[in-house]
Amino acid sequence: MPEPVRILLFDVFGTVVDWRGSIARQAANAFGGTADDWFAFADAWRARYQPSMQEIRSGRRGFVQLDTLHRENLDAILADFGLAHLDEAQRRQANLFWHKLDGWDDSAAGLEALKSHGLVCAHSNGNIRLIADMARHAGLRWDAIIGAEVAGAYKPMPEAYRNACSIMGVEPHQAMMVAAHNDDLAAARACGLKTALVVRPTEHGPTQTKDLTAEQDWDYTAATFLELAKLMAVSR
Repeated sequence: MPEPVRILLFDVFGTVVDWRGSIARQAANAFGGTADDWFAFADAWRARYQPSMQEIRSGRRGFVQLDTLHRENLDAILADFGLAHLDEAQRRQANLFWHKLDGWDDSAAGLEALKSHGLVCAHSNGNIRLIADMARHAGLRWDAIIGAEVAGAYKPMPEAYRNACSIMGVEPHQAMMVAAHNDDLAAARACGLKTALVVRPTEHGPTQTKDLTAEQDWDYTAATFLELAKLMAVSR
């Protein structure tokens, strides 16, 4: 009989929280207009996320926290959205938008339901303070937060998954990666972790075309965390 999962490692941005809607709403509150006016701003900011981390993954740059990358990426797009006039204090405040992202409707209750299947741990490219602030804002009760500075690597580097398991005292086959992104799960599976896809069809807006279906035969595929908890209960 396969050994049961002991910890569940969760991707956070997009899987647990709605970064796009949350950034747009906060921008509207801070700069005027409605959230609809600021979706392009959220998308542009997020578009620099992977390229900025790739500089670190490649070794071209030493490790820095995601808060630092977010701020650099913010500074790079402000002029495009008529915000070049923001002073230092305003820019610092805007960068904290990422600390106050709202969870999806099922996130808080779903994490609680999944605790019966193992420790629920944030395994994000975000730094610990960012994820902790977000958890308090969105009512997410993690058993542990494994920030990128603890894992010492940004996903999808293999070290990120292996080190997370080591930190939590389990072998990779005793852990399961939960994510809304097929590429994250593929990288985790390659390191020996079990995998669960939770589909978030509007992470990138109503015209999203990526990550709408499973691209591999993941251990589980579900529409919500609550559905995932039920599927895991059935398979015990």
